[in-house]
Amino acid sequence: MRAITGIWRWRHNPLRRRSDLAEAWVALVALVLIVVAAPAVGVVAGTLSRDALYRSVQEQQSRRHEITATVVKKVAQPPLDPDPETSTARDAHSRVLATWTAPDGSAHRDRVVTALKTPHAGDTFPLWTDDRGNVVGRPLDRATATTHAVLAGFGAALAVTGLVEGTRRLVVWRMVRRRYARWDRAWDIAGPDWGRTGTGS
Repeated sequence: MRAITGIWRWRHNPLRRRSDLAEAWVALVALVLIVVAAPAVGVVAGTLSRDALYRSVQEQQSRRHEITATVVKKVAQPPLDPDPETSTARDAHSRVLATWTAPDGSAHRDRVVTALKTPHAGDTFPLWTDDRGNVVGRPLDRATATTHAVLAGFGAALAVTGLVEGTRRLVVWRMVRRRYARWDRAWDIAGPDWGRTGTGS
């Protein structure tokens, strides 16, 4: 709105310079781009991210399987990190030697991390594996994918807004520099005679 009122104010003002009108037009163009282009870019980026993430969700859910593993024995934990700023969530989990059967029917035995607080031999816990029984992370779900897509769209819109505003400031700064340069040249011409007009000197 400020850009629009600026253009209207300078439209028929006798004190208006060309640079004043140009600055107002630059501000108006920047405002239109921020209001129209930034949300459009955000929507496009969010949609593309969502589609890619949904494909990843489908692929992961088709290739990752939740199976039941059985604890053989608890494995000695590495020492806990005493610094709460650098300790990780893994410090709260238990390491165990476990066995499981892969979706392809092969038997596996390995050390894994479990959320069981006090694991004992024979305890069972869920474990995510690929088709061959290799331990993998939990597959991405659609809710998380949607959240990431929204954040990607929001970030893209913010990036466009910052780019447009930065460009506007740069253009206005250059226009002001040119104006000051013209003033300096005019002062160099008029300065030596300033105040002596009509004195007969």
